[in-house]
Amino acid sequence: MGDGDPPSSDSLESDGTGNVRSENRTRVLAAVSGGFGTIAVGLLVMAPLLPAIIADLEISPFQAGLGLSVMWGLNALGQYPGGRVSDVTGRKTVLVFGLAGFVAGFAIVTASTTFVGYLIGVGVLGLCSGTYPATGYTLLSELYGERQGRAFGIYTAFWDIGGGLSAGLAAAALATGEWRLAFPPVIVLAVATSFLIHTWNDEPYALSRVGFDVRETLERVVFGRESQRLILAFCLFFLTWQGAVSFLPTFLQSEKGLSAGLAATAFASLFLVGIVMKPISGNLGDRFGRLRTAVCALTIGAAGLVALGFAQSTWTLLGAVVLFAIGLMSVTPPLLAHVMSTLPDSSAGADVGSFRTIYMGIGSLGPAYVGFIAELSTYGVAFGGLIVSLLASATLVVSARRF
Repeated sequence: MGDGDPPSSDSLESDGTGNVRSENRTRVLAAVSGGFGTIAVGLLVMAPLLPAIIADLEISPFQAGLGLSVMWGLNALGQYPGGRVSDVTGRKTVLVFGLAGFVAGFAIVTASTTFVGYLIGVGVLGLCSGTYPATGYTLLSELYGERQGRAFGIYTAFWDIGGGLSAGLAAAALATGEWRLAFPPVIVLAVATSFLIHTWNDEPYALSRVGFDVRETLERVVFGRESQRLILAFCLFFLTWQGAVSFLPTFLQSEKGLSAGLAATAFASLFLVGIVMKPISGNLGDRFGRLRTAVCALTIGAAGLVALGFAQSTWTLLGAVVLFAIGLMSVTPPLLAHVMSTLPDSSAGADVGSFRTIYMGIGSLGPAYVGFIAELSTYGVAFGGLIVSLLASATLVVSARRF
């Protein structure tokens, strides 16, 4: 997909991936974003339910944690095949069937009474949900052309909305004493959004044999000079995201002296800021340059972590968290929009899927890094390393293309 002129009305009415009419773009954006937010609710609700799951299924914390690792690992692994299949069968087919598999995974977890059932359920949940995001990015890229940064901002903001809803849903279910009650609302949302995608996207369903040209895909995505730097930049950014977000409440409580309630409030503010900043950063990237916007966001995020290290009072700590969130949550829409603009139309789904599989897989090591360094030293030292990671990411983006 080139950085040429904005797509014409004709190209929006009928493109290579389906027949989504231009007047339906906003509705398709809403439905696809709603599906992404639903996936966020379903995946993120699992963590706060773990204590109840451990007690009910009589499993160890290690077994429960292993289940989440399997879920997130398969979610990362599913990005490439989901994108590749959508290149052949069409975006609508993968989006709807991905949500259907997501529902099936929750049905298995709901019915499970043993560790094996739980493990199978979260595995299906992770793999099927993993096929959705890259396909959604590719569809929106095709529909919105040079305005895709703004569309990506809205799309990713729904992830943060889902993150906020998951906390309330888990709390409500746990208050009843039955953790499984958190799942029916997610299933209803998944069915509703899949129906909307089915109704509003005019693209026909298609089933056909799909070849996975992994080597050819990696040659396009990994071995280009700019691609290598952008992948590494994304890996460093996502490593920071995973590490900082996973341990932020613990850091604020253990080393900054905040209460559990205030630490939870600070954590929730990350998602609230994301809801606001992601559409804004995507729009800024479309108007003033995507790489320029991404570099500014990474720098602001690093400044927020520096401020967090020096802050002592409650208000300065909360302010530092908000500054960090403004930067952290503003990176993905413009940077991924730039990546999408460089991909060929015929393989965009596979390429962005493999791109996400790589950086999500490597970035998932972030929590392990923070935990390891904190055990050897302090959380402050570990977060200091994340500052270096963000600045290195910004440097790589600058070097990827002079702007």
